[in-house]
Amino acid sequence: MFAVLNLINTVLTLYIYVIFAMVVMSWLFAFNVINPRNQFVAAVDRVVNGLTEPLLAPIRRFMPNLGGIDISPILLLLAIFFLRDFISKDLPRYLM
Repeated sequence: MFAVLNLINTVLTLYIYVIFAMVVMSWLFAFNVINPRNQFVAAVDRVVNGLTEPLLAPIRRFMPNLGGIDISPILLLLAIFFLRDFISKDLPRYLM
């Protein structure tokens, strides 16, 4: 059972890296550092957005309009950090 919890924790850690990649890519697009018409950049952007958008879209629906600031990745990261702490610290106590 602990192997499954460890696997879930690892997947959540990898998803955190994907969220950070999405945030950095959005900044690089906004400041015209990278060209979104480049095939490789567009492919990476599609993969990253395809992985993050299903969880970010529901958060964005409930968030108030803050102008050009999108804090939905921060809220998703907080939820993932909470879930990781729960899985690694609290859940094993309930399973024993």
